[in-house]
Amino acid sequence: MTPNELYPVFLKVSNLNILIVGGGNVALEKLSFLLKSSPNAKVQMVATLFRHETVILAKKFSVEMITDTYNSTYLEYKHIVIATTDQTDINQLVYHDCRARHILVNVADNPPFCDFYMGSIVTKGNVKIAISTNGKSPTTAKRLRQFFEDVIPDNIDDLVKNLNEYRKTIKGNFEEKVEILNEMTKGLVNRK
Repeated sequence: MTPNELYPVFLKVSNLNILIVGGGNVALEKLSFLLKSSPNAKVQMVATLFRHETVILAKKFSVEMITDTYNSTYLEYKHIVIATTDQTDINQLVYHDCRARHILVNVADNPPFCDFYMGSIVTKGNVKIAISTNGKSPTTAKRLRQFFEDVIPDNIDDLVKNLNEYRKTIKGNFEEKVEILNEMTKGLVNRK
């Protein structure tokens, strides 16, 4: 079995500048996914044409939309770029332009041209779980997301908030606090 060597990270995208190149179905999917998880994301889009649904969603979340062909000047001050056009040469140009500028890039549906993947996400209040199949099977990630949405109780956020408040009252050094919290929460995992 080949291991998944991706490093999971949760980004505060409200502090980052994101560019989506393209305005079609895939752009709408990526924008929807991003805004569902992070409604305060700072997103700019550039495309020669935008789908009506994309325009509606973009206006709702104050996404800047620019009707133009892609050029590398749109990468200025960007931290993350997602290329979604139906033109392979444009997507690869975006990839190479980003790599030359040390900007994280994802070329939709083209794993060799991705620094990161946008996996499936389960969110229940403050609890967020990201699922990756290393770009191999988005359908499997979707099914796993559905599974976790069903098995994680809706009130898990209450537990997280209560543990956070309790954590503030614990005395001792870091290791002692971790030990106390580990003991308190070991019942969450039912080992057979």
